[in-house]
Amino acid sequence: MTAIIETERLTKYYGRHRGIIEVDLAVEQGEIFGFLGPNGAGKTTTIRLLLDLIRPTSGRALVFGIESSADPVAIHRRIGYLPGEFALYDRLTGAQTLEYFANLRGGVDRAYQASLIERFDLDPKRRFREYSKGNKQKVGLVAALQHRPELLLLDEPTAGLDPLMQQAFFELLRETVAEGRTAFLSSHILSEVEKSCGRVAIIREGRLVKVDTVDALRDLAHHQVELRFAGPVPAAEFTALPGVSEVVVEDHVLRMRVSGAITPVIRAAARYELLDFVSREPSLEETFLAQYGREAVEVAGHGS
Repeated sequence: MTAIIETERLTKYYGRHRGIIEVDLAVEQGEIFGFLGPNGAGKTTTIRLLLDLIRPTSGRALVFGIESSADPVAIHRRIGYLPGEFALYDRLTGAQTLEYFANLRGGVDRAYQASLIERFDLDPKRRFREYSKGNKQKVGLVAALQHRPELLLLDEPTAGLDPLMQQAFFELLRETVAEGRTAFLSSHILSEVEKSCGRVAIIREGRLVKVDTVDALRDLAHHQVELRFAGPVPAAEFTALPGVSEVVVEDHVLRMRVSGAITPVIRAAARYELLDFVSREPSLEETFLAQYGREAVEVAGHGS
């Protein structure tokens, strides 16, 4: 696979204040990559460094194999960018704003632009100052998408969107990568990263805590499992299994907590007459809180 984004020990300080510290990332072509962390973790700083809107204190960032500070114009030609704070000329209508960005790009496919406006249910005749936050966000998303960029850099893209528009956005995102393009999505909302991204990087206090697939991160969390049998089953059969804890027996029902792979539990249960099996799959939010709430603070306190 081709790396579209690469960072090597990328570091940014604002005077004495921390931005990001030695961030190493690699984003491959054709993936939706989630950049996850609480507000102030360093997500926006990283994106601004990729775009050469600010310069690193040390380390470097490459986009399309081009160092960001060497030829930012060549990078910008191939990117669609939505900043976290999207503000434009108040007196322009939505249509005029989109036309302005289209002209900067040397023109866009008008049919595709019109389809984006329709899918986001945007009224392009209203002036920017008359839009709600959600409608301003729609204008920003259409502007970022309308020229079919090779790479989307989206900073908190669903801010202000209602659930229906969020769904429309994620459908467009999937279509984008299906065409071989790439999306880098920053967010502090774990559920949207979980349903849209293949891989995710977790950043906290300027340092990367983890980079892995969404499924692998979810598997780190604990499953709550309930097994209902036709007759009595020895609890010791399950207590001894790897990753199993907090086994509780109630009549012919066993409840337990399972960390990691659940396959050993299924194999043990299959030896008895099993009437029902319930496993509550953990969300990415539960994974983050369970695995990285305390751990992330510890990592941030050490050099790397």
